[in-house]
Amino acid sequence: MTDNPLIIGGASGFWGEAPHATAQLLSHDGLDFIVYDYLAEITMSIMARARMKDPELGFATDFVTDAMAGNLKRIAEKGIRVLSNAGGVNPRACAKALQQVLDKAGISLSVAVVEGDGLLDRVDAFGGMREMYSGTTFPDADKIASINAYLGALPIAAALDAGADIVITGRCADSALALAACIHHFKWVSGDYDLLAAGSLAGHLLECGPQSTGGNFTDWEMSGDLADIGYPIAEISQDGRFVITKPTNTTGIVSPASVGEQLLYEIGDPKAYRLPDVICDFSHVTARQEQVDRVLVTGARGRAPSGQLKVSATFMDGFRAGHVLHFNGRDARKKARTFVEAGLRRASGRLSAMGAPGFDEVCIETFGGVPPGKTDEEITIKAAVRHSDARAVGLYLKEVIGAALATPPGLHFFTGGGRPRPSPVVRLFSFLIDAADVQQSISINGKDIGYRAQTAAIATDPLPQPLQPPDRSSNTGPCVTCRLEDIAWARSGDKGNDANIGVIARHEALLPWIWQALDEATIRQIFAPGLKGSVERFYLPGLHAINIVLHDVLGGGGVASLLNDAQGKSFAQKLIALPVTVPQALIDKAQGGSA
Repeated sequence: MTDNPLIIGGASGFWGEAPHATAQLLSHDGLDFIVYDYLAEITMSIMARARMKDPELGFATDFVTDAMAGNLKRIAEKGIRVLSNAGGVNPRACAKALQQVLDKAGISLSVAVVEGDGLLDRVDAFGGMREMYSGTTFPDADKIASINAYLGALPIAAALDAGADIVITGRCADSALALAACIHHFKWVSGDYDLLAAGSLAGHLLECGPQSTGGNFTDWEMSGDLADIGYPIAEISQDGRFVITKPTNTTGIVSPASVGEQLLYEIGDPKAYRLPDVICDFSHVTARQEQVDRVLVTGARGRAPSGQLKVSATFMDGFRAGHVLHFNGRDARKKARTFVEAGLRRASGRLSAMGAPGFDEVCIETFGGVPPGKTDEEITIKAAVRHSDARAVGLYLKEVIGAALATPPGLHFFTGGGRPRPSPVVRLFSFLIDAADVQQSISINGKDIGYRAQTAAIATDPLPQPLQPPDRSSNTGPCVTCRLEDIAWARSGDKGNDANIGVIARHEALLPWIWQALDEATIRQIFAPGLKGSVERFYLPGLHAINIVLHDVLGGGGVASLLNDAQGKSFAQKLIALPVTVPQALIDKAQGGSA
């Protein structure tokens, strides 16, 4: 146990993250840990295909070549420890590649590998599983690309306890990396549920890099020059309270709004955010500005975990491809659709003549309008198809571009890379298994340390019911209509085929009005016709916020989708354009506040 705060920097939110983040965080005095999150469901399938081609691949190579290679000397000199899920589907190969860099540099650091998440060798045992969201049956085993359970923080913490300087994992909960550092540093135990929830929340706020510090922020103009944006740092206390900040001499903004947007990002029910080590309740979390670019976060609560682990399988489901083309001039939108529909008819006709089945799915989307100061449209059109046979997709690509001389006027597109090529459609299949059925192991410098997972208590009482916001006040005064953005911040993201939009009122008195404006019918109208499933709304009084979950809205999600925005990243921007009617007095209060 210690009274010293634990200081953790978040240097990566995806595979391909900016390479300068590590050096930036190393300039921050007192840093204890750097965590790197590289994985998403589709990333796992990409890594699985890479490993099939080369048994030495299947991990986030950027972690070794960009994040570590040029920074290991400073990491060793400062005694900073590193936690990363860069192992992907091949954590041992990742550790081997890193060890080669260490040996070449003459640096001695202990490298641990946490394994057990990979379940591909048990594929035949999962044949009776149902997808946890859609209820579909388990895919044919020969289509499966990857199967990985989301591990928790305890084995990572055990590796640290055993002396590891760098811990590499495969699939784990994104927040488990930071939570493991907390468990190791503060000696928290598996029954400290409120503390585990607080550590998980700190990890959640670090896991997407600068999204907590002004990236992807509604009031993005306040973040300054995004080229120099600061990466997030959490200063965590023994009692679970923590401050989110960023390195000095960096741009960006750390405010209750920027932190709050990330807190709501990609969660479902905030009273029951399920993780391997704890079920978190973030509904009463508060974020308070302490100083410039320093936000104090408190109020996370936790309860015993479910005793189950989420498992994500990815499987091959045909092929897809599309063209992105541009038209301008009079009736540009009509011209664009006329052109691509002609190409689709040609392709469909050829398939029919060959006795081949038609396309499984076709998606045509147009974007753009009349630019300021001009009278004619400038339109981008994206037309994509999906088919079980790559040759059919290739036929479509050829027929569309082959009609380029028989087009309405105004067609133009960027050239130089040749025609697009069919790419595999990789779908996600998620299900739950008992945590006790996953055998986890830890090795340090190639030697197994004999780790055995603890048997944790399992929650048996029912989950709490969602909260309801207070009613609108009857003494409102004159009302006016404004954009939702004038009275709220918002951010959106994806979980498989579902999307969520977190909406934070700029003043707590506005929340009942926002809640009423964002009823299910209004939300369905905004996101029609793509929204196929149910709509859920959750109230968070701590942040005076709403979390909206849209089910079955992303056309399959990830690379299984033909949508231009297959991850729902732009959904918040669609929502905050909504006109809403609220009392003028409340708008004045909102404008008197700050981010």
